Amino acid sequence: MKTVRPLGLYIHIPFCKAKCVYCDFYSLPHSEEKMDAYTAALLRHIEEVAPRTAAHRVDTVYFGGGTPSYLGEKRLSKILKVIEKRYHVAKDAEITFEANPDSAGDWKALRTLRRAGFNRISLGVQSSDDEELRRLGRVHTWQQVKDAVAACRKAGLDNISLDLIYGLPNQTMEQWENTLADALVLAPRHISCYGLKLEEGTPLYDRRESLSLPDGDLQADMYLYAVELLAQNGYQQYEISNFAQPGYESRHNLKYWMLEEYAGFGPGAYSDFGGVRYGYTRDLDGYIAGRLDLAESERISPQEREMEYIMLRLRTARGIDIREFENR
Repeated sequence: MKTVRPLGLYIHIPFCKAKCVYCDFYSLPHSEEKMDAYTAALLRHIEEVAPRTAAHRVDTVYFGGGTPSYLGEKRLSKILKVIEKRYHVAKDAEITFEANPDSAGDWKALRTLRRAGFNRISLGVQSSDDEELRRLGRVHTWQQVKDAVAACRKAGLDNISLDLIYGLPNQTMEQWENTLADALVLAPRHISCYGLKLEEGTPLYDRRESLSLPDGDLQADMYLYAVELLAQNGYQQYEISNFAQPGYESRHNLKYWMLEEYAGFGPGAYSDFGGVRYGYTRDLDGYIAGRLDLAESERISPQEREMEYIMLRLRTARGIDIREFENR
């Protein structure tokens, strides 16, 4: 009897309404024509890879971006339906899509996605301060965040995650405390707290000399404050940046830190599958045309895996399991 191995699928949706000043992910303006063509290309790619996963059971599917919600509930549901038809998807699989709050206020659209099989949503909130959001190039307001969370719950989509960022330009400790307090009022199942990182090639990086950023000590204080406050409110820290109510850890993200296999689809998407780590070039038009060009590909040696195991496990609260390390 063959051993069935777990597998995560990552579907990259590279469309956004506007590019945030700190973002270095592959994303482009969305148009109906491009999104139709891209959906067709994704479906071809998903069908093509399916035979290689016969010995796997898909237990997580993650639609990331970009902003997957801009693809619309019909296209997203269509992609998920093909995945469920062509792959061995576990009945209790975690199926997540990312959304901006401004695109997640229609509870009927969210209900359609829930009925299609999506059972988790990750909202890119970042801050509860409208002025901070404006400076970041975010296209939503805090009121839209509250409306989106209410719409999710009305649609029966209760597994809600909020992404927050600390260490923003001109951000004070009080502003960060307010954002955390506002987020807790919404009672999401999961909260991610990321320190702002200036990525080369972004507008924020280009303006780095003129920015007034919290220094290292203040950033550390912001982080430690979040750790303490979230623990007091029932959120267990299971990874450096991630906190969840018991049983609501992101199973897909844990795959990256636990060195489990995942297959990515779309330009800019990465995979660690079949002992090979590879990523597709950031070329939307090429991908639509059927060119699956690789930006990089490498077979990972056992020695490299050992180092990765140690490095990635140290990001988690679970830490290093000596017996598991030796067995692997």
